[in-house]
Amino acid sequence: MSHEPTIVLVHGAFADASSWNGVVERLLQGGHHVVATANPLRGVAADSAYIASYISQIEGPTILVGHSYGGAVISNAASTAKNVLGLVFVAAYAPENGETLGGAGANSKDSVLNSALVQRLYPTGKDKETAPEFIVDPAKFHDAFASDVPEKQSAVMAATQRPIAAGAFSEASGPPAWKTIPSWAVVAVGDKAAGTDVIRSMAKRAGAKTVEIKGSHVIMVSQPQPVTDVILEALQAVAKPVAGAGVRNKP
Repeated sequence: MSHEPTIVLVHGAFADASSWNGVVERLLQGGHHVVATANPLRGVAADSAYIASYISQIEGPTILVGHSYGGAVISNAASTAKNVLGLVFVAAYAPENGETLGGAGANSKDSVLNSALVQRLYPTGKDKETAPEFIVDPAKFHDAFASDVPEKQSAVMAATQRPIAAGAFSEASGPPAWKTIPSWAVVAVGDKAAGTDVIRSMAKRAGAKTVEIKGSHVIMVSQPQPVTDVILEALQAVAKPVAGAGVRNKP
């Protein structure tokens, strides 16, 4: 029986698990264990608790891969989950303890996301209380979010995007798992959503082994193969050797 870790893909804001389809196809073709889970997009603590619970119900070790806001979620979730061997940040935030995503991105020279957001309201479930959430203006989605994806495809992504609670950007992140768990990062050179400058800086601070790829924020959609390659590099580095494989991987 293989002891290879399960690769858990966590999507970011304004997206869903289908944003990983190209990566999932390639990992499945390679015979790897992979799941792309739902990220509730309601807040850092709540979403991280959900993902941590999800991971804890997977038998055996895992590698967490987060895109965009999903990076904050996996770093928080892995701080409490006991079966995470590695983290992969794909155009993803890797916040420090107490840091907010809104604060981290406030000084980005590369991001145009704020000017592309549209605010809506959602019911919180407490009496008739509502709270703000954001979507990306469909007319600005291609330029701000997915500029290297064909326009017909990005139009579908815009139409099927999932909103994120505004509070997710103002909520302080908890103790980061990247301080104790090996990390890798894909920096998209041309990321106008999270901002290449912000993501590059966070990856460096986290000490993540970093690969830079020319492309937009949704680099796993436009260039799934090089993103898959980084995930497989992480897998090889942290996975225990399978009996009979004859290869000893470095921890």
